Amino acid sequence: MANKLQGKRVAILVENGFEQVELTDPRQALDDAGATTQIVSPVKGKKVKGFQHDQWGDEFVVDVALDRASADDFDALVLPGGVMNPDKLRMNPKAVQFVKAFFDAGKPVAAICHGPWTLIEAGVVRGRKLTSWPSLQTDLKNAGAQWSDQQVVTDNGLVTSRKPDDLPAFNRKMIEEFAEDPHHDQRQTSGLRDPVMNH
Repeated sequence: MANKLQGKRVAILVENGFEQVELTDPRQALDDAGATTQIVSPVKGKKVKGFQHDQWGDEFVVDVALDRASADDFDALVLPGGVMNPDKLRMNPKAVQFVKAFFDAGKPVAAICHGPWTLIEAGVVRGRKLTSWPSLQTDLKNAGAQWSDQQVVTDNGLVTSRKPDDLPAFNRKMIEEFAEDPHHDQRQTSGLRDPVMNH
């Protein structure tokens, strides 16, 4: 895996309350593969706080404030889970637009656990195959996705997994997809999206 992602820049978008291992584990895998990873966040201040199972975890330095971030500056996107994190992100129009821009550009995206909640808000799951934490399956099906209960699902540059136990498979597929060129099918399916509703 070493140097497979040399020269690739990967954004990891999080709010306070992300599942900590779903950031640290993929980030380590990406770094080991030669990618440059940066935490992007809308939180005010220089640090964002993780969650470990049912209690607060560690703080992590925010590399790029969401207000200054552009999908043009990155080759791929990772969306960790946790319940609070994607629930806050999907209520943030700038975060939703940031996510949608990766799909519009055909860039690969990896989302785990509750991470796909933000994908629903971005209007990019219709007709896509994916998985997630089980409680999201009805939301995803209602948004037009084909949901299945599998360790990892890959669909034209979109990689999804259900939970921390799936991280080894998630990381492997994520690195494979991130190493490829832009996915034109990702761009086309993004054009089928429903309009994003303003809150």
